Formats: sequence, structure tokens, C-alpha cells
Amino acid sequence: MQQRLASRSEPSVASSSEEEEPFISLGDENEDDCFGILSPLKHCKLIAEANSSSFKVFVSSALKMEPATQNEWDRLSSPSSDGEEQAASDGSSSQFNRQQHVAFLMMMYESLPHHYQYQEINRITLAHFAISGLCLLGALDRVDKDAVSDWVLSLQAHPSNKADLTNGEFYGFHGSRSSQLHPDDNGVLMHNGSNLASTYCALAILKAVGYNFANIDSKSILTSMRNLQQHDGSFMPIHFGAEKDLRFVYCAAAICFLLEDWSGMDRERAKAYILNCQSYDGGFGLTPGSESHGGGTYCAVASLRLMGFIEDNVLSKNTSSSIIDLPLLLSWCLQRQAADGGFQGRANKPSDTCYAFWIGSVLRMLGGYNLIDKEALRGFLLTCQSQYGGFGKCPGDLPDLYHSFYGYTAFSLLEEPGLNPLCAELGMTEFSALGI
Repeated sequence: MQQRLASRSEPSVASSSEEEEPFISLGDENEDDCFGILSPLKHCKLIAEANSSSFKVFVSSALKMEPATQNEWDRLSSPSSDGEEQAASDGSSSQFNRQQHVAFLMMMYESLPHHYQYQEINRITLAHFAISGLCLLGALDRVDKDAVSDWVLSLQAHPSNKADLTNGEFYGFHGSRSSQLHPDDNGVLMHNGSNLASTYCALAILKAVGYNFANIDSKSILTSMRNLQQHDGSFMPIHFGAEKDLRFVYCAAAICFLLEDWSGMDRERAKAYILNCQSYDGGFGLTPGSESHGGGTYCAVASLRLMGFIEDNVLSKNTSSSIIDLPLLLSWCLQRQAADGGFQGRANKPSDTCYAFWIGSVLRMLGGYNLIDKEALRGFLLTCQSQYGGFGKCPGDLPDLYHSFYGYTAFSLLEEPGLNPLCAELGMTEFSALGI
């Protein structure tokens, strides 16, 4: 495990020399309706709704450098038969439309639609979905990697002195500029809003663009991160007034793994908390005693893998010695594949694009991924694919960044040609995890 995922720091990769596509926008100039992921909110024109004809104008322009893709776009927009017309209208296709997905992510990278403004506080998470998504699609050469890394690094909170590292606060990364207040005249942060989830996303982005981790202030992150671990082994995401559950245990484990230093957490206490979250049916709830959940199960199994408590492909080994109930966990995971081929996050819930990653990755880590119906899963995911790129939560839904990213990870697990292989434990490409 450690050898397979061991990180190697590499120099920053030079950005593409190609000129950026011009910003194309339509609508009322007075509406504050869109913003680029790396830029502050600004007054700009409206990017049209994803299901409108003007959305085609934007994506078609983004694809204009590739004539073959333009022809494919024309075929999608002007179906020649009733069958093709139906496929175009409901967004379904028999193929994974890589070029449209690249165009969709580039649109999100350059100018997010106004619907995302309420997620301003989570801008670095949106950036992770867009940039890591491009990395999965093998299209990261389209972004300025140096600009990306500079922006991410500018969001780290720094203590004014070493004593601050034990003051109870966490010195990781902020989610956006709006949560990053300037320090006072003495260099003391007036409000430190850095958190575990944003820090995981920041490191994932830096891994994707090939940034040299030797230049990161990892000591501040790891030393202060111990302030967030609770007596029961769980983690809070921030140093005040927050919940504690498996999501943040996973973030802490992933941060330690990526920084190659486990001084930021007590692994034994974290393991005890995780084991207390396994439910009677084999899955894991986000907290002890709560209902089994696909996301919680992923966080539990991935954390145990990263911390070295369960082996890779453990189902092929002696399961009786495992610290978790593997047969029951396997049964629970396999029961989450529904009749439509998709995965549900909990029993009696509809299938959802993202659980093809959350549940699929658990099965990949355990060594049971080949037990699912891959063709049925692929068919379900294609019904969630928009003809203009991206994935929606369910068939017929408009695409969004969250479900699009996890749609790409799901197709990577399915070994879709043209996608980079996925490191299931870290939710990023294997190349990024290995520092290649």
C-alpha cells in the first residue's frame, strides 16, 4: 500500500502555451451571474442555462479548436433519426462523450454560472472538482498550473508564531477568499476559517498540477490538526462549533498520507472511532449508531486503508483476521446496486451518480469490484450524462460539478478508454497520488 501510493514531490509543471479561449457570455450586463473559479466574484454577463440553446454556443466555441469534435457536436444537435433525436433530448448516449466533458469543465473553470454563488465559501472544493476532473480526463494541459498552485497556496492560514500552533486553532486552507480575513496590525488572524475539507481539496489540487510538496508549510497543518481530534478519535472540521463524523476522519487521514507524516493524528483512536461506526448490516454510518451510508462507508474503509489497518484486495486474503466484518460489508455494498444498474447511498433510496464512486471505490479497495454488473452500471451512468457534457444526479437532471466529477471517477473505475486510472483511496488519479 505505502509503496503503491507513496508520494514523490515533483517540480511544478509549466503551463500550456496555448492562449486561453475567449470568455463568451450572453445576457444582461447588469446581472452578477457568473465568476471564474480562481477569480473573485465580479459583475459580468449571464452564462445561459445548461438546457438552453445558448449553452451550445459556449460549449461549441470551447470545442472550436477540434474539428472532429465539432462534427460530433453537430451530430448531437441535429439528430438524423428518431432514435438519435430521443437520445439527444434526454441526454443519454451509448458513448462517454469525453470532449463535451472537457468543454463542460473548462466552462466551469473559467466562468461558473450564477447558481454557484451560494457556494462561494466552498470555492476551493469547486476548483478541486473542475481541476481534478480535467486531470482524470487527461486535459489538464488546458489550465495554467502555476496560476492554480499560486492561488491555492494563497489560501493557507499561517500562524503568527509557533505558540499559535497549540492555541486550539487549525492552520490549514481556507475554502475561499471570502472566508480569509486579513490579519491585524500584529499579524494575528482576526478570524481563522480554515478547515479539514478545504485542506484536503487544496492538497488534491496541488497534487494534480504537480506542485512540489516540499514547499508547503506542512508542519503548521499537521501540528495544529491534532487540535481537531476528539477524545473518541473523531475529528471536527474546524476548531469551533462544528460537527464530528467520519468525513473529517477521512480528510485528516488523507492529509497525513499526502504529506507523508502521521504526526497530525492519533491513528489508533481514529481506528477505534471508525470501528464503532460499523452498523449491524455491515455498512458504516457517519457516526456511531447511525444508518449505514455510502459516503460514510467510503470514508471508513478508505481511512483504514490509508492508515494501514486493512490490506489492499483484502477479500483475496484471510478475512477472519480483519478488524471489520468483511462478509457483511461486502453484502451491504453489493445490495446497493439497484435494478436500474446504478448505486444507491442507502437502502430504499433512488440511484445516484455519485454513489457509483462512493460504493464502487469501497468494492475496488476490498477486491470485490468485479462482482458488480458493470454493464448495467455503465448504462445507468450514461442516462445521467448530459449531451453538453457533465453528469446530473439522476437521469434527466441538469449537470453539476459535484456529480460530474464523481461521474468521471466512476467511469475511471470502469476503465473507460481515454480516462486516467483512479486511486480509489484518495479520490484522485493514480498519477497524482504517485506524484507523476
